[in-house]
Amino acid sequence: MPEIVTLLHSFAPYLPATTLRQLGRVITALLTMSGRVTMLGIARWTETGGSYRTIQRLYNTVLPWALLHWVFFKAELYKPDDGYILVGDECVVPKSGQHTHGLDRFFSSLYSQPIPGVAFFALSVVNTRERRSYPVQVEQMRGAEWGTAAATQSQPKTPEKSTEKRPVGRPKGSSNKDKTQVTLPPELQVIQNMVRKQRLIFNGAVSPAYLVLDGHFGNNNALQMTLQCGIDLISKLRCDSALYFVYDGPQKKNGPRRKYGTQINYEHIPERYRQASEEEDGIRTDYYQATLVSKSVAQPLNVVIIVKTRLKTGAQAHVILFSSDLNLSYEKLVDYYRLRFQIEFNFRDAKQYWGLDDFMNVSEIPVTNAANLALFMVNIAQRLLADFRQHHPAAGVLDLKAFFRGRKYVAATLELLPEKPEPILLEHIYDQITVLGSIHRSNRACASP
Repeated sequence: MPEIVTLLHSFAPYLPATTLRQLGRVITALLTMSGRVTMLGIARWTETGGSYRTIQRLYNTVLPWALLHWVFFKAELYKPDDGYILVGDECVVPKSGQHTHGLDRFFSSLYSQPIPGVAFFALSVVNTRERRSYPVQVEQMRGAEWGTAAATQSQPKTPEKSTEKRPVGRPKGSSNKDKTQVTLPPELQVIQNMVRKQRLIFNGAVSPAYLVLDGHFGNNNALQMTLQCGIDLISKLRCDSALYFVYDGPQKKNGPRRKYGTQINYEHIPERYRQASEEEDGIRTDYYQATLVSKSVAQPLNVVIIVKTRLKTGAQAHVILFSSDLNLSYEKLVDYYRLRFQIEFNFRDAKQYWGLDDFMNVSEIPVTNAANLALFMVNIAQRLLADFRQHHPAAGVLDLKAFFRGRKYVAATLELLPEKPEPILLEHIYDQITVLGSIHRSNRACASP
């Protein structure tokens, strides 16, 4: 298994030697420690015996995290022959108090209600062959009050409305609005800047053709934001969205051309649009694909409707996925949207093992560093597990942490001995101690005789 210093050698051109050395010690402590991941906890597990001021200095240093994420991914995780897509999602971390930077009330899907906390939006690249997600950029999001203020400042002041009642009907001489020209809300402006920044960092080395977002972004604003970045969007629409078939009948000689055909009925979709059907556990799943239009969206959409029918009762439910790429097959559209969930596993690991839920920082720079470090450790762990699983195929993060913790105990014990044991005995000691506390590694060698 490679040492941490070896994994971070690609950071040398971008970080001072002191910062790089501190980062290596912090990463080693994170892999070794148990309990809550705070600055004080990290300091107690560092190799030097714990310098809290050193950890504070690192957390208060502005680091080019977007560049570091990409450099590490390209050097250790990137596989040129595999395909990649770009995935984005928001993660809400509950926080109490009043002083944490960006603290507000955000909707949490885990609690199914708005909660006080901080929110981060993360971009990750997903390897479509390995079906794994690798975080590459993290930005803190602001609350509703900031969004309202920013939107008010970005829009020009309009004259006060007249109290006179407007006549019924469309004003004479008014023209159709161009739905491609939209004013992006602050949330989408942040995401657009992140996507553009990430594409510049990729510099053609990775060229993901699709950005996959959840159903919160199934609207025209998000679609135009994505297209302005030079990438296609894959997302989900509301189940009651009003969609229409493209009109292909005769047109009038004069007047506007008819665009909208018959509105789709999700309970009776024409058979010619069905692409596949499968049955399992008494439930039939039908996949329909068609090019449909919406009165609230500027472009035609490549829509895939997944209809599930319980054969015993006839009850139905459906999901509507869409893409701005009209040539994307239904299999890839469904598969890419399923891959979006891989970023949720990144958030789970960052919270459970690497301190995304535990940090107690309150200032902007330390909060940013804590969130980025937690998601960066997700990539570190995946790189280390790739080697670790060659000998222990079922090993997970807990087994990896047990290995590093046992190795630290052995190293600390050997420093107390007057002379080191023989290499064969030393290897046997490492094998016995590093397996303590693991889950998917055999501990029979540690059993007492």
